[in-house]
Amino acid sequence: MEIEKINIQNFLAISDFVSLLNMSSGFLSIICSINQNFELAAILMIIAIMFDSIDGWVARKTNRQDSLGFGKNIDSLSDAISFGAAPAVFIYTSINTTSTLLQSIVILVSLLIVVCGVLRLTRYNVIADHVNISGFIGFPIPGISLIIATYYLSGLYNTYIALLLSIIVSLLMISNVKYPKFSNIPIIAISCILIILIILPIPTVLFNINIPALILLIFCLYYLLSNLIKK
Repeated sequence: MEIEKINIQNFLAISDFVSLLNMSSGFLSIICSINQNFELAAILMIIAIMFDSIDGWVARKTNRQDSLGFGKNIDSLSDAISFGAAPAVFIYTSINTTSTLLQSIVILVSLLIVVCGVLRLTRYNVIADHVNISGFIGFPIPGISLIIATYYLSGLYNTYIALLLSIIVSLLMISNVKYPKFSNIPIIAISCILIILIILPIPTVLFNINIPALILLIFCLYYLLSNLIKK
């Protein structure tokens, strides 16, 4: 390949900018977690999921030609930040403890999220063109950010449950459990409405519980566990 052909503008397409918006949202979520602004950090993780869900659609609508796999790589690297590093930092920073033992557990669980996330993404890239399956092998990586974010925003956030959920979801990401693609139009439509209600400053809290976040969390947990039971 000639040196003139490796200018970055020769690789970038519109869908890649959507992936970069995903990555940027994930990075800003990390900054918010570090600054103890956990509500905004959780919302930014959800926004990252929104960008991640449309980059492939944008690529198809714009007839993206990507013989070298630039788009696939930038998408995976963005996911590693938004759905690997961001939820890991969120878990680590949101659990304050003076216990050395619990602090060590929190660090290990945060590391587990990142490791399993990277393994999940790498396996997907390796088998994508070689395994004929309609759906996902292992829990989709954006799910861990959505579960952690909605759990925190619901108002029911508990340290020990958050750690347990993180461990379960991380291990299911690298499992062989088959998960179907999201094809239920009514559920997708309801989920979009719930996300809008979560992001916009609309009063949806009842008895200190964020109702849209709780419903979305229940949807996520149902998808996580129902397919595990079917295995």
